[in-house]
Amino acid sequence: MGEGEGVGSAEAGEQAMTRFDDIYDRPDPRAFFRALGAFEYQTPHHAQRIFRRMLAMRTGSGGRDGRVASAPVTVLDICCSYGINAALLNHDVTLAELYDRYGSAPIAALDTAELIEADRAFFAARRRPDAVRVVGLDVAANAVSYARAVGLLDEGFAENLESAPPSPALLAAARSTRLITVTGGASFLSPRSFRPFLADAPEPAWVAAFVLRTGSYQAIADGLSAHGLVTEKAAPHTFPQRRFTSEREQRYAVEAVTAAAEDPRGKESAGYFHTALHLSRPPQDATAFPLAGLLSPAQD
Repeated sequence: MGEGEGVGSAEAGEQAMTRFDDIYDRPDPRAFFRALGAFEYQTPHHAQRIFRRMLAMRTGSGGRDGRVASAPVTVLDICCSYGINAALLNHDVTLAELYDRYGSAPIAALDTAELIEADRAFFAARRRPDAVRVVGLDVAANAVSYARAVGLLDEGFAENLESAPPSPALLAAARSTRLITVTGGASFLSPRSFRPFLADAPEPAWVAAFVLRTGSYQAIADGLSAHGLVTEKAAPHTFPQRRFTSEREQRYAVEAVTAAAEDPRGKESAGYFHTALHLSRPPQDATAFPLAGLLSPAQD
């Protein structure tokens, strides 16, 4: 599972979609940024502002009951890859700046150990005062290890909850989770990957997922409803994910989106995969914090 998601994310699309499998579990993220940057992969950029607003709603500006959280707030990033969401959430840096950094000649000249040291200093100098604790989960052990070594993840776990239950260490690390995020790989997931973090949680977590429009989120939404969470889709607003690599990819996407009763005009028909934001919360939170407020263009 990785950030890009457009790697053959569902069986129907596996043969039509370009696979980027070889970039998801390298010792460092340079190949990831080179490969996906060429196709303008941008979902974490869209998520950066929205995730920060969600956390403001959940914490400093009051939780569900209007009180500031007393325990450290935890974000659980599922399919965390190299910790890109954590980098953007907790540091004064943009996705465009990361593309520039990892594509630069000085960074290309470093070995992985040297890059880890350089990245540790780079992100430490840009750490935001409102940074929160981030736990990462991904099947890619090397990517998780890099994100931990650099300091992007407070804790990271290379586990596949689709095939095995979570380790006790993962459950303990994620116990105070108040926001679960997914920006890539949703189509690899089922309710099994979410259930352990919602059952017996001290407070219901919000689940925010950017999901390719070529697939369906319904099975996950149905699973979350069993834990008292209602799922809203931020329609008709969508977010460009990346450019297509071929006409074949585009034909597949247009056909899949149309089959899902969505309109590809000006979106997939214009050359990009698009995602839709799905946000699952307790009903009272959905009432108190309207979804439309998360999508306003004002800067944070």
